[in-house]
Amino acid sequence: MIAEHLPALQVVIPLIAAPLCILMHRPAGAWLISLAAAWCSLAVALALLGQVQASGPISYPLGDWAPPWGIEYRVDMVSAFVLVIVSAIGAVVMPFARTSVEREMPSDRAYLFYCMYCLCLAGMLGIAITGDAFNLFVFLEIASLSSYVLVSMSADRRALMAAYRYLIMGTIGATFYIIGVGLLYMMTGTLNMADLAERLPAVAETRTILTALAFLTVGISLKLALFPLHLWLPNAYAFAPSVVSAFLAATATKVAVYALIRIYFTIFGGVDVFATLAVREVLMGLAIVAMFAGSLVAIYQNNVKRMLAYSSIAQIGYMVLGISIASVTGLSGGIIHLFNHALMKGALFLAMGCVFLRLGSVHIRDLDGIGRRLPLTMAAFLVGGLSLIGVPLTVGFISKWTLIQAALERGWWPLAVIILLTSLLAVVYVWRVVEVSYFRAVPTDAADIAEAPASMLIPVWVLAGTCVYFGANADQTVTIARGAAATLLGVSP
Repeated sequence: MIAEHLPALQVVIPLIAAPLCILMHRPAGAWLISLAAAWCSLAVALALLGQVQASGPISYPLGDWAPPWGIEYRVDMVSAFVLVIVSAIGAVVMPFARTSVEREMPSDRAYLFYCMYCLCLAGMLGIAITGDAFNLFVFLEIASLSSYVLVSMSADRRALMAAYRYLIMGTIGATFYIIGVGLLYMMTGTLNMADLAERLPAVAETRTILTALAFLTVGISLKLALFPLHLWLPNAYAFAPSVVSAFLAATATKVAVYALIRIYFTIFGGVDVFATLAVREVLMGLAIVAMFAGSLVAIYQNNVKRMLAYSSIAQIGYMVLGISIASVTGLSGGIIHLFNHALMKGALFLAMGCVFLRLGSVHIRDLDGIGRRLPLTMAAFLVGGLSLIGVPLTVGFISKWTLIQAALERGWWPLAVIILLTSLLAVVYVWRVVEVSYFRAVPTDAADIAEAPASMLIPVWVLAGTCVYFGANADQTVTIARGAAATLLGVSP
């Protein structure tokens, strides 16, 4: 019986955990509740992925109201894959969180952090599982509002301004999205994504629908920080608490990219917007600029977390590039990069969290010789950095190779060259950290420091290890991603 209600449990478990954290009030108890919720969510996500692989998409009507009249949770290969990504990062981050939160936040606010974390997790999982366009907006706002609070909880006063900017731009994005949904409803009379896909072709050429598509695209692009709508992201990641930076960098933009995929390939699935409109040219142009601009600005950053934030803008460009190619190989490359970037960026931000715990800084000028002082932590950072570059046997190589294949399949060899060039830019900013960590002497007045506790170091190495494991054994992720892309495009894998 429980297996029938797994889609509901996917959202309900972290949603119920949030108020329980408030009632618990004590940091240790709230942490245990959040830890249990995160790992239960991962178990449910894996079970749903197994069900989808075995028997196809799952439809779960809420309140026994049959779709399209009632709200539907729908799990196909794409949503199941994203559910696993989000819940896996959430589960790995929670053991890290206990010590990190104790050191970076006042103890009387720690239980609020765990409450907001559970709400954020519930919102992101809801975005991935819902089959209703308005319900997606509701979950998007649950995730966003809790994210603003999480960013603001840092002891660094600059986090307040970063959270405020994030709130303003996130609210604008949400407003654009809901206006787009309203226009779709006005023309079709439905909010169910599958039903929208059936009704849209009849009115696809109307000015209202074209306007709706524009509003939806801009709204979600603000949420996923697509260049030039990325201004909220660098400060939010740089000044947020370490565990928040890691969690949001690995998940928040991923679910927003997933929402963009849903808009183009599910809601507008019956209308080939890439052939009839200039969607491909716009998305591809913005993606390429993001890949260059994000990497170039990252090179000149002296705060490593801020450097990684600008790197994320470039990596989002790769995901959107895969969407814009709009072939099975291209879309699968974008979907694979959702998973791979979550692993590598999660590992990098968690490693910096360990460094911050011991040094109280992640500024490059303070990292001289840190590779010899914290060898395990910086080795994990190096693995994540090699993945960002796309070195063979790491997950980054799989993503970029798939995107290069997609470009060559289309005959767009200049695009393949661009992917290679932007990967070389990643070498520069990763090398800056490697150079000071391993090739500069430890300051003579530096205090002796030890590695972070095992509760923090193990999650770092779990993610770093998976960067190598899924780089060397990519068959499963590539198969899932190709199956998801084929489902979205309505073709055979």
